[in-house]
Amino acid sequence: MRLSPSVLQGVLVWPRLLKQLLVMVLDVALCLFTVWLSLSLRLEIWYPLNSVFWRTSALSVLLLLPLLALAGTYRAIFRYTGWNALMSLGKVWLVYAAVFVSLVTVAKLVPGVPRSVGVAQPVTLLLFMVIARLFARVLLDSTYRASRKARHGVPRVLVYGAGSAGRQIAAAMARSSQQLVVGYLDDDARLHGHTLDNLRVFNPAQLDRVLAKTQADEVLLALPSASRQRKNEILNALQSYPVLVRTLPALADLASGRVTLSDVRELDIEDLLGRDPVPPYGLLLNRNTHGKVVLITGAGGSIGSEIARQVLACQPKALLLLDVSEYALYQIEQELLPKAPCPVIALLGSVQDAARIRSVLHTWRPQTVYHAAAYKHVPMVEHNPLQGVLNNVWGTWVVAQECMVAQVQEMVLISTDKAVRPTNIMGASKRLAELVLQSLHAAHPQSATTLCMVRFGNVLGSSGSVVPLFRQQIQQGGPVTLTHADITRYFMTISEAAQLVIQAGAMASGGDVFVLDMGEPVRIQDLARRMVELSGLTVRDSQHPHGDIEIVTTGLRPGEKLYEELLIGDNPTPTQHPRILKAHEEFLPWSALQPLLQRIEQAAQHHDVPTLKALLAQCVSGYQPAEGVVDHVWVHEQQRTA
Repeated sequence: MRLSPSVLQGVLVWPRLLKQLLVMVLDVALCLFTVWLSLSLRLEIWYPLNSVFWRTSALSVLLLLPLLALAGTYRAIFRYTGWNALMSLGKVWLVYAAVFVSLVTVAKLVPGVPRSVGVAQPVTLLLFMVIARLFARVLLDSTYRASRKARHGVPRVLVYGAGSAGRQIAAAMARSSQQLVVGYLDDDARLHGHTLDNLRVFNPAQLDRVLAKTQADEVLLALPSASRQRKNEILNALQSYPVLVRTLPALADLASGRVTLSDVRELDIEDLLGRDPVPPYGLLLNRNTHGKVVLITGAGGSIGSEIARQVLACQPKALLLLDVSEYALYQIEQELLPKAPCPVIALLGSVQDAARIRSVLHTWRPQTVYHAAAYKHVPMVEHNPLQGVLNNVWGTWVVAQECMVAQVQEMVLISTDKAVRPTNIMGASKRLAELVLQSLHAAHPQSATTLCMVRFGNVLGSSGSVVPLFRQQIQQGGPVTLTHADITRYFMTISEAAQLVIQAGAMASGGDVFVLDMGEPVRIQDLARRMVELSGLTVRDSQHPHGDIEIVTTGLRPGEKLYEELLIGDNPTPTQHPRILKAHEEFLPWSALQPLLQRIEQAAQHHDVPTLKALLAQCVSGYQPAEGVVDHVWVHEQQRTA
């Protein structure tokens, strides 16, 4: 006979005294049953319920119940029965067994009872008491949690993946009152229809029926070893259903072998990309870092801090972190110091300060410099063009010249896809910074310093990423804002980008422009729609006027492009790494570039934005300045000071 959930839930709400009486009645029944079973086994007959049976049973009950009561066993909560409760029960049993054996086997207190019963009954009694308590714990605990979750309306979760990680996270959720696991989804047809840990395994191809049957609100992807392509296929299948999709980290992040609820996280855009990162080449990764003094400018920024993490993993001789922001520098220093196998030196200073850069290079003698310091937010630089050009161009020029004087072995400039045919000040300044390095290398072919640059698109997790903004807007109920319906961008994980920067620098011969293969560009509107739908919500549009989240366009910002490019010319050369290409870009000779730089400096000193833009257009091929608020502000300022 199987107890229904409603009967068990009714027991849970009984008064405490009534529950204790029920447990005592069950213990009395166990005493009677084990006495009868011991007599039947000893005499090899179904023993009749005669006076010998009743006297022996009475002795068992009168011994056991007072001992259990004195030990506080009946004050325990059965659904929390654990090791300590079983140990307490074991101590009670030892006393009971010693007294029962003494009275029945040794003293023959009950005539007609075989001596062996005095030993067999305590053993069988212990076995059945332990089984009864453990069974009650499992049954009552699961019923209690299910009823509590039902009352509080907690999310009903389907775990996608019935492997080790899926079973561990399902077990963790079963012990929590925050989620109710209602089943597994798994691609393995051999598991369909079977149960694991009392949870049924469903076929993902029948998701319509599964969701209707289980009333699931969430799907948790417990597939840490699955490729990104496979995850993308699953996400595409789940996208049209009103369920929130969450995931576990990659297998490398779960190396401890134990999965906990804290490992569950919201989907990131990297889960939505259809491309797996290429593992780094150890030789390239270590060539300019292992056992060397490495300097990173802009070390407190998104890219600079990730390069610092990757370099530290290569075990350099020393790691120098330079940044103009005290707070950002403090943050990355505090993060790296506890796990650093080498000295980590935090250095405050601006890359525009030649004396400071010279002092750092001559004091610490770094062999490799990664120049990540830059102003990179397009609208902000568009509104502050003079500061953007001074930091991005003069800062690069200062660092490059001082590296050549100090005979640094390698300087790597972190560039951007916005440097290709730019429409904004930020992109033009980064292309001009590239030109400075190309021209300096050509003008000083015998220099001991190898100058190169690495150009790539948007990185996930950077301070300017749209993903955190979209997630915040979705949590607030929308709307999700786009600047244009057709805008597209390249994306790459920040860790992969940093690793590729280090590897590209190791292949440089001087004046190289390396371009990272970013895969296919992502349409931002598709990304926003996918994030909404995988949050278990619907997009509100003309076809679905009652949807949850609206996606609206606000118009392109000053200097913003619809599409980004990575190459100015054509036919890039492949390198020994499949994700790194070598571009062939034309540049001005130093004799022609230097006078233009001096004129740009004069325009900056005089706060002459139109002249600055005109000179940038003269230096940077394809630059088409966007007319906007900056020019009007400059005109107004000139009129005010006239």
